[in-house]
Amino acid sequence: MSAALRHVFLASLWRRRLATALSLLAIALGVTLGLAVQLINSAALDELGRGMRLLAGEADLQVVGPRGGFDDTVYLRLAQRPEVAQASPVLEIEARLPDHEGETLRIFGIDLFRAARVTPLLRMEVKTPEGAADANPDRLAPLRPDNLFLSPAAAERLGVAVGDRLKVQVGVDEVALHVAGSVPDAGADQALAVMDIAGAQPVFERIGVITRIDLRLVPGVSRAAAQRRLNELLPPGVAVMTQAETEAEVSGLSRAYRVNLTMLAAIALLTGAFLVFSAQWLSVVRRRPELAFLRALGLDRGALHRGLLAEGGTLGLFGGLLGVALAYLLTALAFRVIGGDLGAGFFRGVSPELRFAPVLTGVYLALAVLAGLAGAWLPAREAVQMIPARALRSGDEAEAYRAAPRWRHVAAILGLAGVLCLLPPIGDIPVSGYIAVVLILVGAVLALPGVTPRAMALLGPGRSALGRLARARLAAAPGQVLVAGAGIVASAALAVSMAIMVFSFRGSVDDWLTQLLPADLYLRASDSNTSGYLDPATVSRIAALPGVMRMRPVRFETVRLGESRRAVALIARPVQRSTGLPLVAGTLRPGWAGDGPPPAWISEALADRLGLAVGAPLELPLGGEDDPFRVAGIWRDYARQQGAVVIELDDYRALTGDARTNDLGLFLAEGIEPEAVMATIRETLGERIGEMILPGELRTMILEVFDRTFLVTYLMEAVAVLIGLFGVSTTFAAMATSRRKELGILRHLGLRRRQIGTLLAREAALTAGVGLMVGLLAGGAIALVLIEVINRQSFHWSMDLRLPLGVLVAFGLALVLLSALAARLAGRQAMRQDALLAVREDW
Repeated sequence: MSAALRHVFLASLWRRRLATALSLLAIALGVTLGLAVQLINSAALDELGRGMRLLAGEADLQVVGPRGGFDDTVYLRLAQRPEVAQASPVLEIEARLPDHEGETLRIFGIDLFRAARVTPLLRMEVKTPEGAADANPDRLAPLRPDNLFLSPAAAERLGVAVGDRLKVQVGVDEVALHVAGSVPDAGADQALAVMDIAGAQPVFERIGVITRIDLRLVPGVSRAAAQRRLNELLPPGVAVMTQAETEAEVSGLSRAYRVNLTMLAAIALLTGAFLVFSAQWLSVVRRRPELAFLRALGLDRGALHRGLLAEGGTLGLFGGLLGVALAYLLTALAFRVIGGDLGAGFFRGVSPELRFAPVLTGVYLALAVLAGLAGAWLPAREAVQMIPARALRSGDEAEAYRAAPRWRHVAAILGLAGVLCLLPPIGDIPVSGYIAVVLILVGAVLALPGVTPRAMALLGPGRSALGRLARARLAAAPGQVLVAGAGIVASAALAVSMAIMVFSFRGSVDDWLTQLLPADLYLRASDSNTSGYLDPATVSRIAALPGVMRMRPVRFETVRLGESRRAVALIARPVQRSTGLPLVAGTLRPGWAGDGPPPAWISEALADRLGLAVGAPLELPLGGEDDPFRVAGIWRDYARQQGAVVIELDDYRALTGDARTNDLGLFLAEGIEPEAVMATIRETLGERIGEMILPGELRTMILEVFDRTFLVTYLMEAVAVLIGLFGVSTTFAAMATSRRKELGILRHLGLRRRQIGTLLAREAALTAGVGLMVGLLAGGAIALVLIEVINRQSFHWSMDLRLPLGVLVAFGLALVLLSALAARLAGRQAMRQDALLAVREDW
């Protein structure tokens, strides 16, 4: 394309500055949200992976098992294998710190001499306290059982110096450890501690237990072959994993959340493409004589098509560049305010750094350009199909609004969307579901020309002359609704679908919490994965307190199931003698109880992952052996995406000999206030109980986390609605300008400027109403896809469909009124022109 033609086409963007600016902003917002989500999560994942690689050191393979650990005789067995050059046992403890407001600290018990060959960065450096009389450090300090070595980040966070005592919780008791030095190579932001494993095992009551073995292989030994051979030697529930597999297991917990946010941002970008479509279509209509004149001068169809696509591509490029800049600013702000977490808690405590991601940035720039080209494609196609001689006549622009219904196309697109909803996910990502969402949006927009005349006919003739004019205009030119309503349909469908999905999800979570929290008071020694727990003696003392009628103890662990041996949450609690398990299939009291294997109740995620149904056999690696169970039911679990299995507490204790308890649910006698029982427990046990909470407070806390998790989703909904309103305002501003002759004639017939404004507002309200009606239907369909396909395939949980009728009605009324107001304000410039000048522009 020549420089002159580039100027002709691209200068058009500058002449319509408002429409150009809003189109740029729409694309920029989509790019900003999508790229920021990716930057935040990729940086958090990189930081998490860096910390894991740091702690793994030079290990080729890692042997991992349940969270509570496994028998340390496995270490002796592997250390003697010919393919293993070095083996280093590790006991990892998440220790609760009673004097630091419930904070926890990762403590690694290591073999000093073995770890030096495999994980040299976990080096214990002995130091003497400042001002000590004896400046000579104790060289045997790393081997003393009560000595602890802190990383610089841990020492700074806890405000602890060498020579201080640090209290850690073991069960409901406290043990004071001596800070004897530092771990200088642990990294600037790794808050951890190291001590001798021979001291850590008795201190934390883990005699004969380790949680990990780091392996270095003999040079020349294949890692894959060694992994396969060593796995055959391990007891059930213990697995040999590569560092990449370990990282993937951790990052996989947040994968579905990240993918869903990214797809929502992509839909916001698609909504921006609809706004580009509206702006470009109106530009083509307004410039119809100009483009026809260029054709008459010899410009061929291909050059015209390329020129108009260049306009859309330029919009996409500059919108993408603006979005990239905003994304990096937003990411930097997020790192300063909320760290690497987007509200769901996957990366809490991780402190990532902002880095430029060239590939990711390039991808989003390309998506922005693609959105601009997609938005300009149909207007460019319309322009090249016009007949120059006819287009040079005044009034031919009305032809562009005579859009024909495309019911066959709509039926084909929606039918394909329905077929895609039946397909399985690809790599645990519901790709077909997301494509179905896009197809529903496209089908809804294409349905506008066919829906508009029918909707106007249903409204009837009406009494108001302005109302009849508005309805006649839209019925005769349904393409106007297509152009102005495309953004409304897309934004309304996205907002409505997310409102229905979030409302349904929140209501289902609330019901789920009501079933899971039947007790009057809940006690916890500490978080389930820390060193605190309730021993049998403490549980008995609590049971004997006045006012306590009965208790429901719970024990948390992890097991590794299936061929991949991925970690699954194990929950041991009374089931058949209690309530509180939200079943979606099966029963709490199976008919074979006492005559066959013990019953187990698995979550929906685990049922999908392992392909299990009610009555299927299930082997759980408890006590170092595969113990047979049978699936008695499938239950809804919104807390553990990796899957969970519930078994009777008596069965767990009989198979493992583990009598510890993590949580206690207390059922109180009638008339007993929970606050009084809480005070009695504090008087009896002191501060050894880590947490006591009422079920109502716990439910409120969890729902607050839920709302914080969906904060980014709410932001994307707001952006989509703003984009739709931008589209209405720019569309009617351009239409008012292109219809100045028509409006001038109406002025000659006696209509005042105020009445012209009312006419435009009514057209906008009717357009928004039709777009809202189609958007509601499309949003409902998308909500079903989100609930039944995308959430089911991403998170493996179900929910009950609920309609937020009040919210939808308020949203619809606000959208129609704002659209009418935006159109009236946007048309003020056209109404200022003298009526005589408007009608003189005829050939």
